[in-house]
Amino acid sequence: MPCFIHADIDAFYASVEQLDNPDFRGKPVIVGGLPDDRRSVVSAASYEARKFGVHSAMPITQANKLCPNGIFMRGRMSRYRKKSDEIMKIFNDFSPVVEQLSIDEAFLDITGTEGLFGPPETAAKKLKERIRLETGLTVSTGIASNKYVAKIASGMSKPDGLFIIKAGEEEKFMRSLPVTKIWGAGEKTQEIFDKHGLKNCEDIYRLSKESLASMFGNAFGNFLYRAVRGESAENFDREPGSHSMSAERTFAYDISDEFAIETALLEICETLMFRLISSRVESATVSLKIRYSDFSTGNVQKTFHDPVLTLNDFYKHVLDLFHKKYQRGRGVRLIGAGLANLTEENNLHQGDLFDAAKEKERRLEESILKINEKYPKAILRRGRSILAP
Repeated sequence: MPCFIHADIDAFYASVEQLDNPDFRGKPVIVGGLPDDRRSVVSAASYEARKFGVHSAMPITQANKLCPNGIFMRGRMSRYRKKSDEIMKIFNDFSPVVEQLSIDEAFLDITGTEGLFGPPETAAKKLKERIRLETGLTVSTGIASNKYVAKIASGMSKPDGLFIIKAGEEEKFMRSLPVTKIWGAGEKTQEIFDKHGLKNCEDIYRLSKESLASMFGNAFGNFLYRAVRGESAENFDREPGSHSMSAERTFAYDISDEFAIETALLEICETLMFRLISSRVESATVSLKIRYSDFSTGNVQKTFHDPVLTLNDFYKHVLDLFHKKYQRGRGVRLIGAGLANLTEENNLHQGDLFDAAKEKERRLEESILKINEKYPKAILRRGRSILAP
């Protein structure tokens, strides 16, 4: 029987800030911008800030009204990436197959690892304890026979949680939940649930596929039909060997503010670019993924003549794909980007074939990577203002 752990770093960005600044512990920390940053949005909020109603993707100005005594700060992606790498290395010690969904969450396939780490609950406890001791952070974990149920289980007892769904009890678990717990059902979907008097997953369970399709469309209707039965309801992307890399971000609430989406894409591009550089590989194929509030998903990919050699190149390509693909005004639930057809780095792209400006940018980014690896507290990163408009 397959067995998966979904591991989610608790309030990641905010928790790192509380780890690095002891005075912030136990206080509402809001990462994303300063109170006067009119166009900034919340990237992460500590659990203390969430008590005031602050959540990710919320405009900073609104967060300031809800929590005027909060500690507001701009993000430090290099620092967060460093801590994420520490945790992902630990994940890889516990599973031969780790699927990183984003900077702060991953799936671990622990099927057949009982001989090394004991039964699933024991393995999860060992994993959580090692992360706490070696990184100072906490991780909430969910265990189930498929990734979708494990994903929901990890959110059942946050923070620092461990929640197990035994094999054969997936449907019972899902049918016991309120519809607000259905991962992938955003604000607009919740409004439709309310309109039709659907309060619990049990209510959805009683409906036929045809009824669900008429209410929500074929794709999302089929998803709901499988989800409430505890089946594998979501297609999580796996990077096939070393031939591609991707990252994505799922928003807690559907967002349609393009600046907020572009900011999330910049963070994703930065993470992927430094992974590209550190792995000494390159790619000329850029991809974009957009999932809307109704669960419809758009994917687009484009191969360029020259490989992506700088963050500025990568971000410009991704923004171009986004503005061509995005259906303006629609709420976005998930945004992602990737690089495909990876090959070993070719130094011939440099020198005569690599113009001076790009060579300078590339060397700068390699220097930033080396400095941040050697001195984690340096927290160097590229500024958005000097990247693609």
